[in-house]
Amino acid sequence: MPRPRSSNAQTTMVASMAFSAIIGAVAGGLSAVFVFSLVRSSSLLGSVPATGAPLASALLPASEEASVESLVRATVPAVASIVIKQPSSPGASDLVDVGGGTGIFVSSDGLLATNRHVVDEPGASFSVVTNDGTELPATVVSRDPLLDIAVLRVQGSGFPTAVLGNSDQVQIGETVVAIGNTLSAFRNTVTKGVVSGVNRTVVAGDSQVPGDTIENAIQTDAAINPGNSGGPLVDLRGDVIGMNTAISYDGQSVGFALPINEVEKDVSDVERYGRIVRPWLGVRYSMIDKDLAAHDKLPVAQGALIGGDGQKDGVVAGGPAADAGFKDGDIILSVDGQALGGALSLGRAISDRRPGDAVTFKILRGDQTVTLEAVLREIPPSGVPNS
Repeated sequence: MPRPRSSNAQTTMVASMAFSAIIGAVAGGLSAVFVFSLVRSSSLLGSVPATGAPLASALLPASEEASVESLVRATVPAVASIVIKQPSSPGASDLVDVGGGTGIFVSSDGLLATNRHVVDEPGASFSVVTNDGTELPATVVSRDPLLDIAVLRVQGSGFPTAVLGNSDQVQIGETVVAIGNTLSAFRNTVTKGVVSGVNRTVVAGDSQVPGDTIENAIQTDAAINPGNSGGPLVDLRGDVIGMNTAISYDGQSVGFALPINEVEKDVSDVERYGRIVRPWLGVRYSMIDKDLAAHDKLPVAQGALIGGDGQKDGVVAGGPAADAGFKDGDIILSVDGQALGGALSLGRAISDRRPGDAVTFKILRGDQTVTLEAVLREIPPSGVPNS
């Protein structure tokens, strides 16, 4: 799936049928990411109260047209364009625009949420252009080591904020609006569509480097264009239910948004700890379905199969899982008594925990069932160790 990114070449997010390489709690240029293929279905995550002073009304106007007009007027002030600048040449002091993306004000004192790939450009500086045209320098407060989320800050107060909804309640077929900095040239462009699917799992990355696994993604046919990355996907109540993140490389009108509940978790972490905190187990795994069970002749049709990709082991050396005695080939059946499978992936089960939590796993090892306890650790901001 393409995601928005900063560089002179458009960045593309790619979704593949490959196994999930999630190793912890969970996965001049235009900011855009492409999804090449859908992996499977899963489910959405929980909600955190919105910050700031919400503008959008929860009341639904009489007609859908009036609804869309109302929610756009209410939400657009909280949407900002992100401008990416770099020196015009090595060692030069002057800066030139090299790309852009979109951000959402989530607190009145200057916190914005966007996609991580929008602000991953090495050596770049970032600024935010508000809806009234004011340009403010921005700093990256924290980048999520697993999900395509980052939090920025600009100095000031009284910024209008978006209403962050509950992505657990998203329904297929409901009308949604995507807002973003299309092509890094047309600020706050609005497109309309429906929720085409929920609980999608895709592997995202650019054309050269595999990237994040997005679980529980919201699929929409509202046009998501390069530069839209990090912008809001809004329902008819005026609630932001997702962050626009990727588009299909092969399909038409196939876009994906991160559930806003994941964004809210990261914002809450920044407000509480000053950084995004993600728990880490330290395994590479594939969620088992009937096809995988039949292909690998597995004794069960659901769970999480620990295994590497031929180059890396399934259990990360020195990680919490290794310390607890996990082995390649183990099948994780449950986490703290919750059976894995269907809507509950291993990534989702772990994401609800915190670093330092002791978590109990029921494991199928050969024909024996064993119970292991692992103490989760925090993923360093630099990424997953030994990954």
